[in-house]
Amino acid sequence: MLMPLDQMTDVTDDALLILYANGDKAAARALTLRLTPRVLGFAARVLSDRAEAEDVAQEAMVRLWRMAPEWRQGEAKLTTWLYRVTANLCTDRLRKRRKSVTLDDAPEIEDAAPSVEQAMMAGDRMRALDAALAGLPERQRQAVVLRHIEGLGNDEIAGIMDIGVEAVESLTARGKRALAALLSGQRQQLGFEEG
Repeated sequence: MLMPLDQMTDVTDDALLILYANGDKAAARALTLRLTPRVLGFAARVLSDRAEAEDVAQEAMVRLWRMAPEWRQGEAKLTTWLYRVTANLCTDRLRKRRKSVTLDDAPEIEDAAPSVEQAMMAGDRMRALDAALAGLPERQRQAVVLRHIEGLGNDEIAGIMDIGVEAVESLTARGKRALAALLSGQRQQLGFEEG
């Protein structure tokens, strides 16, 4: 029996994937609407390139649909699997391009702030953060983005990155220190009070 899309908001990711594997196209749409923005956001932060991130997100979702019939519920969390696929796709792209990202390459981030000045300041802050993230080693960047931007727990990040929780904690701590150092000279320029 096919479920209407509006009744799928409380259905788990695993259940939606199983429904899709059994032919429910509305389940695929619901899962796509739920997961694609998260995957896209993660890829955009890791790659610092919106177009490449869109390609990665699309490929990650295609891989999700291909493996749906073989999904074994309860063995792994679906989002952990999907973030890991996305991280691997990002790593592949970063290895291929092997170039550093500059502020000019960072994507413009739209902000719905009420004033033009606030929007410009928020944009400057996002570009500075994206540029600083791009300056981190790849594994630190992935760990910091997953923890502090995507809001995942250390256990889930460890599963995504295929490392131990202690390694996640070390990567995020080193990444935060490196970001602070990279951004320290820009506090006043970015509108943060000193002190």
